[in-house]
Amino acid sequence: MRIFDPHIHMTSRTTDDYEAMYAAGVRAVVEPAFWLGQPRTSPASFLDYFDSLLGWEPFRAAQYGIAHHCTLALNPKEANDPRCTPVLDELPRYLVKDNVVAVGEIGYDSMTPAEDAAFAAQLQLAADHGLPALVHTPHRDKLAGLRRTLDVVRESALPLDRVLVDHLNETTVKEAKDSGCWLGFSVYPDTKMDEERMVAILRDHGPERVLVNSAADWGKSDPLKTRKVADLMLAEGFTEDDVDRVLWRNPVAFYGLSGRLDLDVTATDATHEGNSILRGVPRDEPRPAGAPATEA
Repeated sequence: MRIFDPHIHMTSRTTDDYEAMYAAGVRAVVEPAFWLGQPRTSPASFLDYFDSLLGWEPFRAAQYGIAHHCTLALNPKEANDPRCTPVLDELPRYLVKDNVVAVGEIGYDSMTPAEDAAFAAQLQLAADHGLPALVHTPHRDKLAGLRRTLDVVRESALPLDRVLVDHLNETTVKEAKDSGCWLGFSVYPDTKMDEERMVAILRDHGPERVLVNSAADWGKSDPLKTRKVADLMLAEGFTEDDVDRVLWRNPVAFYGLSGRLDLDVTATDATHEGNSILRGVPRDEPRPAGAPATEA
């Protein structure tokens, strides 16, 4: 089984997660830029973060046989902070990078005028750079948020069929599907969707343009939820082709719209800018004379 997690925040995860994900069949991920929990105080904080998504994380993923791409944006929550909004002026020079396969996450958190402005500006950036867009729908007032999202997209230069509307659920899936957008579902341990609800939606609405993600981050989340959805699909009578379509071919098709998706994992150097994911000397290798039992 091959799995592509189209929305996961590996910055928040450990190398153990990469190892477990590979064992579960994950061979590719997309990491959207998002709110880190600690408020950022200037555009410089975003630029360091963007650089890590373009350098360190692809290096770390490749060590475990996983292809890593990203989407970059000013996220909806921080679009309300005037200290952060100048990063919109910096985005164009990042959106030309090879590993950037969409503009995102953009959209709504609290549906404020500031979010309206950032959303519209970044949809235009996506159109200008020939990129699709990953859109975050709000966790509150979801149906109203979806409708407002679709209205803004319809007014933009970006076609609906180049938009992935994420964090959908039973109340929003039909209108999102009828719009012609791609459909994203985040599967969590306690909140958002779970495996059973996800499989029920697939049974009712079909697998066309459906992407399932773990959205795993620094909160209570599970980077193996994609595999758990796949296993339940098979147990509930879906075919292996259905699973491959939802968990692999659909995300490949959507992010392939960027023209930049490269699923080959090439060998990497032992370090990235002089840094390694390794700590200490492996137990089965001899230690240099005088070396301590562990090394920082």
